[in-house]
Amino acid sequence: MINSIKDIKIAIVGLGYVGLPLTLEFAKYRKVIGFDIQKKRIEELNAGIDKNFESSKEEIQNSKQLNFTSNEEDLKYANCFIITVPTPIDKLKKPDLRPLLQASEMIGKIIKEGDLIIYESTVYPGCTEEVCVPILEKFSNLKFNKNFFCGYSPERINPGDKEHTISNVKKITSGSTSEILDLVDSLYNEIITVGTYRTSSIKVAEAAKVIENTQRDINIALINELSMIFSKLNIDTKEVLDAAGSKWNFLPFKPGLVGGHCIGVDPYYLTYKAKSVGHIPQIILAGRKINDNMGSHIVSEVLKKMEKKKINIKNSKILIMGLTFKENCSDIRNSGVKIVFERLKKYTDNIDLYDPWADSKEIKKIYGINPQQKLNKGNYDVIIMTVRHKIFIEMGKIEILNLCKKNHIIYDLKYLFTKEQIDLRL
Repeated sequence: MINSIKDIKIAIVGLGYVGLPLTLEFAKYRKVIGFDIQKKRIEELNAGIDKNFESSKEEIQNSKQLNFTSNEEDLKYANCFIITVPTPIDKLKKPDLRPLLQASEMIGKIIKEGDLIIYESTVYPGCTEEVCVPILEKFSNLKFNKNFFCGYSPERINPGDKEHTISNVKKITSGSTSEILDLVDSLYNEIITVGTYRTSSIKVAEAAKVIENTQRDINIALINELSMIFSKLNIDTKEVLDAAGSKWNFLPFKPGLVGGHCIGVDPYYLTYKAKSVGHIPQIILAGRKINDNMGSHIVSEVLKKMEKKKINIKNSKILIMGLTFKENCSDIRNSGVKIVFERLKKYTDNIDLYDPWADSKEIKKIYGINPQQKLNKGNYDVIIMTVRHKIFIEMGKIEILNLCKKNHIIYDLKYLFTKEQIDLRL
C-alpha cells in the first residue's frame, strides 16, 4: 500500500475531455504519465495540439513534468492509475462498458503489489467493485484490498467552460478502505483549491455522479414539455420562463436539444442498474423519452411553418447552424442536432451544416457530408440555429438574415434573438 501522496507516481489513462485537463493540472505539482491508446492523439499532444480546443499549446508544452505516451510499457513506472475513459451507451441505450473493461484489463496486467487504481468515468452504482475490480483481480492475480486498492472520484469537467475548471470545482472522493479514502482525498486536494467532498463508499460516489446529470435531464425535459404546451396555446415560452424566474426559487432551465457525453447518457446507466434490481424508473425514462424526441418535434414545427409560408420542402435549401452538443465547445458526440438532421433528410437532401468549432473530419464521419466553410448570402429558405456559439452571437441578426432568401424561416432554438426577429423558437 502507498503510504503517502509523496510516494504516488501517477499515470492517467485516457486523454480526452476529462483526462487531458486532469493531466495538465497534476503536472503543475508532480510528474505525470499521460496515456492514450490513440497514437495520433499522443503525436498531436507532443506537438502541443489539442484538437478539442480545451487546452492551449502553452499549457501542454510548458510543463516539464509530462510524459505523453501510447506505449503500455511506460505505465509500469506508475503506482497510481487514474482511469478517465469514455462510458457511452450502445444502440439499445444500454451501458457500453467496453472502453472501461479494456482499460481495466490493461491496468490489471500492469499493476503491482500495493498499487492504487482510481476511476473517474461515470458509471452506475456498484460498477467499480462489481465489474472493474474482478477484471483487475483476474489479470493481475492480486487480491482486492489486500494487494491492490481502488478509489472513485467522478469527473466534473464541463467542456467549453473556462470559469468552472478542475481546480475550482469541488471533487467527490471515495476509497475502498478508510486509509485509501484518506490517500485519494489528499491527492485530489493537491489540485482542488475549493476542497473535496468525502463519501463513505465508492457506491455513494458513483451514485452521486450519475444523479447529477439525471436531475438536470429531468428538469430540461419538464421545460421541453412546457414549451410544447405553450406552443399549442400560442404563448411564448421564454416570456413565461422570464416571468416565472422573477421568483427566487424558480430554477432557470431552458428548452432545447439534450446531447453530449453526460446528460443524454448518464440516466440510462442509472435506469439500467435500477431495472437489474427490479425497479422500473418511470420519471427518469419519461424525461429521457421527451428529450430524445425533441429533434422530431423541432422538425415537425419547421415543416408546419414551411407549409404556412408556402415554402416547398423538397426544393428548399436548409442550413443548420451549430453541431456541437453545447456552446463554444468542439464536442459533437451524441449531439441532439443529429436527430434534427436525420429527420430533415427524409424530406430533402438540400441541407448544409455549419459549425466553426467542430472538426470537419468528425462531421463528415458522423453526418456523411462535409460542412460548409463559407456561407453565401441569399441562399437559404430555412436556418435552424441549434447552438449558442459566441461566434454566432457576434455575427448578429443582420448577417444571419442576409443568408436567407426573401421568403424564409429562422428557427432560433437557443434564444439568440428576440421573438420579433425570428419566425420560430422553443
